[in-house]
Amino acid sequence: MNNVLNASAYLFVPLPDAASLREPLLARAQALGLKGTILLATEGINLFLAGAPEAVRALLDHLRADPRLADLQAKESWSENVPFARLRVKVKREIIRMDHPAIRPAAGRAPALPAPVLKRWLDQGHDDAGRPVVLLDTRNAFEVDYGAFDGAIDWRLAKFSAFPQALREHLGELRGKTVVSYCTGGIRCEKAALVMREAGLSDVWQLEGGILKYFEEAGGAHFRGSCFVFDAREALDPGLQPARA
Repeated sequence: MNNVLNASAYLFVPLPDAASLREPLLARAQALGLKGTILLATEGINLFLAGAPEAVRALLDHLRADPRLADLQAKESWSENVPFARLRVKVKREIIRMDHPAIRPAAGRAPALPAPVLKRWLDQGHDDAGRPVVLLDTRNAFEVDYGAFDGAIDWRLAKFSAFPQALREHLGELRGKTVVSYCTGGIRCEKAALVMREAGLSDVWQLEGGILKYFEEAGGAHFRGSCFVFDAREALDPGLQPARA
């Protein structure tokens, strides 16, 4: 029976007191019996947690009680077992490393594209203005090998911090097109979209909630394979269940 709730969530928001949040947050998550990882940085929060449904949701409610985190939205999936071995709460320089300090998502997001709209664009073969749509995978190469959107651009990234240089090398192939960046849960494609806008691309979107939210709202249409996740489940199918080898 799938009675373990898995939740992933992130939010770019200024948290100058990130370091002081660690200990009380660790204590609260331990008391609730949760396992997984919570990353804190001055640019925001990123978490992957699993446990009893009421415990996971209690922690999310606790976080949202901080007005700065009121907009924290979680993507949910279910499993038979907790896919994490332990609980970690860590303070980092970035909640997703890019080594591009000029990019500050909390100062303003690139436009977010809901999953049903992306599906409609892919169904019709163009965006609502009739422009060709290019899907850009911002994940690492080994993740892409598990599964990806049909026809998506894959720059074979070894790590996310290599994205800005890859963009400089391939900028020409994106000009004149509507570009939709995507990743697992939204955090990488959010930063990537801002870098593309900084580079002068005007028609850039980020897939809201990444592949996991797309699976939840649009199923597996236009997607081949499974989505790699960084826990013991390894990969999820479009039904958000562990993919069978």
